[in-house]
Amino acid sequence: MADTTDNLNLRSYADRIPFARHLGFEVTRFAGGESEIAYTPKPEHLNTFDVAHGGACMTLLDIAMAAAARSDTPEIGVVTIEMKTSFMRPSVGPLRARGNLLHRTSSFAFTEARIYDAQERVCAHATGTFKYVKRRLPTGAGAPDATRPPSTD
Repeated sequence: MADTTDNLNLRSYADRIPFARHLGFEVTRFAGGESEIAYTPKPEHLNTFDVAHGGACMTLLDIAMAAAARSDTPEIGVVTIEMKTSFMRPSVGPLRARGNLLHRTSSFAFTEARIYDAQERVCAHATGTFKYVKRRLPTGAGAPDATRPPSTD
């Protein structure tokens, strides 16, 4: 893969979310108000019915919507304001989430995402509202803003 700006933005977005890395999410599209994330649930991500846990699915949908919201302006961050999720069928096996930016204002993004199974059946759907926030310096241990979360003001 050549190092185009889009590829650099895709890798940067995928690498900056530790929880997404922990779950094994792979961002495969991050451009033009659209996103796509591949995810194969591991045994520790399953519920008692041996299907992907709803929390893992909601995280997948949340990140797919956030990626769609940020894809046109990756230098600006987003925070989730609200999210509604509907589960339609068990999420089993390799999954793919596709997110879309439906509408954007200067401050907010209105998005949706769906999870598809290997047979392209919709397993879950979500809508979400995200607030655009300026990116700040790192907030890890020892950083000047270590205890200051992003503001939604």
